[in-house]
Amino acid sequence: MHVMRIALTVAGLLVSMGSAAGPRAEPSTTPGELVRVEDVKVQVTDRGPVVLLMVDSRAIPIFVDMTVAGSIQGALTGEKLPRPMSHDLMHTIMETYGARVTQTVITLKAGTFYGALSVSFKGRETIFDSRSSDSIALAVHFKAPILVPREVVESAGVEPTKPKQHQL
Repeated sequence: MHVMRIALTVAGLLVSMGSAAGPRAEPSTTPGELVRVEDVKVQVTDRGPVVLLMVDSRAIPIFVDMTVAGSIQGALTGEKLPRPMSHDLMHTIMETYGARVTQTVITLKAGTFYGALSVSFKGRETIFDSRSSDSIALAVHFKAPILVPREVVESAGVEPTKPKQHQL
């Protein structure tokens, strides 16, 4: 049932994007200077799975659930599971219909990360509000740039350490 809802939702979004009045959700904040994430890493810590957005020798940690962590890790390594996960399905549907993720912008508001996923379809660019983890997963699947405001790097970025962490 969950997969069916995702397929119908993605197909509906693509149909809407082809029309004059498609969905549009602006990013949660107006970011200042945007910087490109240089690397994405997935780790499992004592507090759960975390995605690390690496920028200028700093890491922006975003805690995610295990399913999203697995999807991002699989997209990073090219590892295919026997059955597609939700992000794999969305990627396949979008590619089949000619849509493409062009970038995502990850912002931070009141302690919560948000994603603004840019999708191109039939010459039209649309921005979708999303969970940061879903936005990151789809950007990684499409090898699209992940951008963050400089102030997020400064406020949420940490110096990477080498505590007891296990690669997913």
